[in-house]
Amino acid sequence: MSPNKIIGLTGSISTGKTQVSNYLRQRGEKVIDADLIAREVVDLEPVKEKIKEAFGDDIYKDDKLDREALGEIVFRDEDKRKLLNEIEHPEIYRIILEEIKNSAGRVFVDIPLLFEAKHLNEKYGLDFDEVWLVYVSRETQIVRLMKRDKISRGYALEKINSQMSVEDKKAMADVIIDNSGSLEETFRQVEENLKRL
Repeated sequence: MSPNKIIGLTGSISTGKTQVSNYLRQRGEKVIDADLIAREVVDLEPVKEKIKEAFGDDIYKDDKLDREALGEIVFRDEDKRKLLNEIEHPEIYRIILEEIKNSAGRVFVDIPLLFEAKHLNEKYGLDFDEVWLVYVSRETQIVRLMKRDKISRGYALEKINSQMSVEDKKAMADVIIDNSGSLEETFRQVEENLKRL
């Protein structure tokens, strides 16, 4: 069994990708959530052992990863972040590819940093028939992020600037779902593209 279409779904911070992802699920579409898988792989025994080896046994408290402590380490240290990625990525991609293989029909793979992870997608053999980008203008992105996280404009800009710009992503995507208007309008665009498929 293998799907007849693999669609990458991506966005940028506070563009509304999660809303589109949830809508697709409600519509009965198969959606593989790379973020969810990334959160779960740290509890798999082989991954857990490697993380303990790299970051010390006390990074797990009562058999649960201390995400905050690990987050602080990798945020400050580029080499440690690379090391964590080297531990997690093979397992994350193995699970994604296995889920794809066991699916029939269409499969959406929800990857927040899909374009940024292009080299990884290629390395692990994750190919997309097309990529959908959930898009809003930069200004809308700033305003929504400030409201969502209750943060200043300066901090919102800092977060947004740490990612590839949504305009650059727009140039690379096959399908643009413009989420600037109402949710009804966004979902109408999703429906149109589902029909086209």
